[in-house]
Amino acid sequence: MPKIDKSDAQWQQELTSEQYYVLRQEGTERAFTSPLNNEKRNGKFTCAGCGKELFDAGTKFDSGTGWPSFYAPLDPDSVTEHTDRKLFMKRTEIRCADCGGHLGHVFPDGPAPTGQRYCMNGIAMNFKPNEDA
Repeated sequence: MPKIDKSDAQWQQELTSEQYYVLRQEGTERAFTSPLNNEKRNGKFTCAGCGKELFDAGTKFDSGTGWPSFYAPLDPDSVTEHTDRKLFMKRTEIRCADCGGHLGHVFPDGPAPTGQRYCMNGIAMNFKPNEDA
């Protein structure tokens, strides 16, 4: 169970319609539309729903898919994994551990050192640059 429990109406008030669609309705933003694809500064990527720190910029890489991609979460406990059988295939969905917001999916075709590609919806995240960035 997520640590943050809000009503659907509360989420709709707090999020933009695009964020609500992705985070709360398990939608997907169009590829190559997120400004976070081009984010290259040092810092942390946080959940747009609750602010939880999810990914360090040092683990971000260009996967060529059109979505921000990372080879590992900031902490294994910052995200949760769920089986997703939509689209007639089995995938591993990634959600924020604190608010349960849908972030994207993880695939076993990423770079070293993990071999994982956390393919995240940019609209589901915010970027917080390091103080020295």
